Amino acid sequence: MALKATIHKANIQLADMDRNVYTDISVTIARHPSENDERMMIRLLALTLGWPQDTSEGTLEFAKDMWEPDEPALWHKSFSDEILHWVEVGQPDDKRLMKASGRARQVSLWAFQSSTPIWWEGIANKLTRAQNLTVWQVPTEQSQALATLARRSMALQVTVQDGTAWVNDGEQTIEVAPVKLMPA
Repeated sequence: MALKATIHKANIQLADMDRNVYTDISVTIARHPSENDERMMIRLLALTLGWPQDTSEGTLEFAKDMWEPDEPALWHKSFSDEILHWVEVGQPDDKRLMKASGRARQVSLWAFQSSTPIWWEGIANKLTRAQNLTVWQVPTEQSQALATLARRSMALQVTVQDGTAWVNDGEQTIEVAPVKLMPA
């Protein structure tokens, strides 16, 4: 018998002073049996930091990347089904990123593993044609600390200022300062 997804719920109060985005976000996360807390929290962080300023064409949503190979971790689709923002998490290959770059207006990648510098060195030159791609690295210590906030039911406050996010669950605050790898 196949294992089923674990359902997590998050209520997020977002105050992104860098982009003037102030909103409350409520999401349900279907966590794949093979996904760990760290990756799930990076997906949640990517959702929060990529939340659109203008929600008249919808919002960023969790997709089924671990179930469906043709879907990203998150995406923002317009009401006419155009992919406005494609978000990957982890270390996908260059072919996947180039394909996403051709399908979406904007593509973001959030890498967080300790092997990211080695992976990036091998893939960076293959992505120079992708003009709509932004690659972020969350330092490993910060992504692991973020994983400690994972609960089945979460109430989080996310404050963003000067490129740094502070994620608070009411008991502890985790500082996350993503490093932009591309464009340089």
